[in-house]
Amino acid sequence: MLDILLTASVSFIITFLAIPVIMRIAEQKKLYDIPDERKVHTRLVASLGGIGIFAGFLLASLLSIQGYLNPEFQYFFAASLVVFFVGLKDDIMILSATKKFIGQIIAASILIHLGGIRLDSMYGLLGFEQLPEGFSLALSYFTIIVIINSFNLIDGVDGLASSLGILTMIVFGSYFLAIDYQAYALLAFAMAGSLVAFIIFNHHPAKIFMGDSGSLMIGLVNSILVIKFINVANSPFVAVPVPAAVAIGFSILIVPLLDTLRVFSIRIANGRSPFTPDRNHIHHLLLDNGLSHAAVTLTCVAINVCFIAMAWMGRSLGPNYLLLILLTLAFSGIGLLYYNKNRRKMVVAKRLDGATELKRASRVVTLTKEAKQLADNN
Repeated sequence: MLDILLTASVSFIITFLAIPVIMRIAEQKKLYDIPDERKVHTRLVASLGGIGIFAGFLLASLLSIQGYLNPEFQYFFAASLVVFFVGLKDDIMILSATKKFIGQIIAASILIHLGGIRLDSMYGLLGFEQLPEGFSLALSYFTIIVIINSFNLIDGVDGLASSLGILTMIVFGSYFLAIDYQAYALLAFAMAGSLVAFIIFNHHPAKIFMGDSGSLMIGLVNSILVIKFINVANSPFVAVPVPAAVAIGFSILIVPLLDTLRVFSIRIANGRSPFTPDRNHIHHLLLDNGLSHAAVTLTCVAINVCFIAMAWMGRSLGPNYLLLILLTLAFSGIGLLYYNKNRRKMVVAKRLDGATELKRASRVVTLTKEAKQLADNN
């Protein structure tokens, strides 16, 4: 436990000290995230916070994880370097979606073929157990790529991606600590410590964004941890075996993961690239329903915690029934958000001739004094 506290403390301190320096450099070099019609912020903010997150995470991990006892971790760090520099270049120079995807494929291939992070079984999900080699590789690549992008896509509101990242790291880290997989616990808490330091500067109104270099890193570490969790937790020989580990692993990442799968599906169904940006994410829906940045973040984290608790209490149901219940509840909630969003667009307006009519509006604007007086007189 002392190693966990020291690792988290080291990563916290390094990130906490690095972020102000990064902010000063970004201000001097004018390295800002430019607002546009899709983004929710309206002012210039530096988007290089991922440098501080990566510095704290990597140094704390290298100091605490014993490489000779955990040889696969050298490949984890190699993959993280690939993802970090791909994200950093996108933060500074803007990479095309194709180049970012190629970088993610390279990182995933390092994890799968060298690091041994792969899904060889469905553990009873949809009736499948051991998977053929080709299907196992395809599923592993798909899982890693989607999770990497899920935290990148959910990073649209101040503090949201970092808060969800802290939650998932604490959950995975606590489980690995309980079953004495200390290296994986240290990896999780190293990232958690960095994110706690970062969120001090990222809560609304954010002084700095993590950028792709930070969000892609969170996704990469989560992909390692969730696949390891699924493979280990289903074993009856671990200290804390977890029935329906596939469904529980999904519940831990349900907010960013389901949002990404939903948005990708909508884009593909509309004949667009899954990487085409839009305003259809869960945080956009919550903002359109009148929530503030802080309320959106707290709501998403609270929902994620509730789903984790429900999945843990229902683990005896098996992966199929449990996953069906989780998806039904999740899509019902999303449906309510769409319904309420459309209702909020309906406003009653008084015409100048005295009649009233129902109109749709994306926002309510204040009448000028002259227009208000004219409307009252009529």
